[in-house]
Amino acid sequence: MTQPVLSVRDLVVEIPTRHGLLKPVDGVSYDIAPGEILGVVGESGAGKSMTGNAVIGLLDRPARIAEGEIYLNGERIDNLSLRELRTYRGKQIGMVFQDPLTSLNPLLPIGDQLTETIQEHLNVSKSEAEGRAVAALEEVGIPAAAERIGSYPHEFSGGMRQRVVIALALCAEPSLVIADEPTTALDVSVQAQITALLKRLCRERGMAVMLVTHDMGVIAETADRVAVMYAGKLAELGPVRDVIGAPRHPYTDGLMGSTPLASKGKDRLHQIPGNMPRLGNLPNGCAFHPRCPYTQDKCKENPGPRLKTTDGRAACWFPLDGAQAAKGVA
Repeated sequence: MTQPVLSVRDLVVEIPTRHGLLKPVDGVSYDIAPGEILGVVGESGAGKSMTGNAVIGLLDRPARIAEGEIYLNGERIDNLSLRELRTYRGKQIGMVFQDPLTSLNPLLPIGDQLTETIQEHLNVSKSEAEGRAVAALEEVGIPAAAERIGSYPHEFSGGMRQRVVIALALCAEPSLVIADEPTTALDVSVQAQITALLKRLCRERGMAVMLVTHDMGVIAETADRVAVMYAGKLAELGPVRDVIGAPRHPYTDGLMGSTPLASKGKDRLHQIPGNMPRLGNLPNGCAFHPRCPYTQDKCKENPGPRLKTTDGRAACWFPLDGAQAAKGVA
């Protein structure tokens, strides 16, 4: 069996506050194999970005990893110091942030930013780094890359800036890329180009990609497997086709029912009632039970079963079957 590039085991992130201890990530486990894209999806506040930030060591204080283990290519990294972890960023773990304009230094040409990153992580000369920078821009589809390498970030469109950010994340040849909502600020046509680019580069380079998004359409088009998060926990984990075609957790079913699909010709979209609970005011039992149409007494008393890395499982006491999952696409 191929060793996963990234293994997350029972990860818990805590934030101590005056009003108590908050857990934005609570017992999350998953693997990402070489050449695989894992989509992490859920509403705002579900813990998607916090999970990615924990992996790369970018948690803002006082947030901290309280429990669990994170392995990169078989080596544990969650117990490393910030100085030690800094050697992994860029070289072994690339990051694509949501807003490309704030991810780039507005005072430096993009070529300088790429060249600096390449020389920092790879043992190459300045001239070789410059050649690699041009090649990286060409690989992500920047036209006339040799001429545009001297341009500043504000001289690119939003879609082109996002391509530059992807080139910056990939230029040191990392084995893992965390893409945090990389298409949110883009129009639909550019969004499709960026997701297709990530998918192609993932396959060609054999990278593992963690794609954080709130868009089930992006998941359907891009990811191999999907992890659905709710209130800091995994609600469902499995192959995209299985999860989208026959969701087993009522929350996943609700997400699918609220996704517009032209092929289905729906007159109305299903809306999940209520809102994501606040971390400091989680309900007893399953966190989703106040919004769930299938709630039973056990759901109100006991948290849902903790989901491990086995595909096709839902963290639900009473998982849906194909007949029940009628609000989504099944």
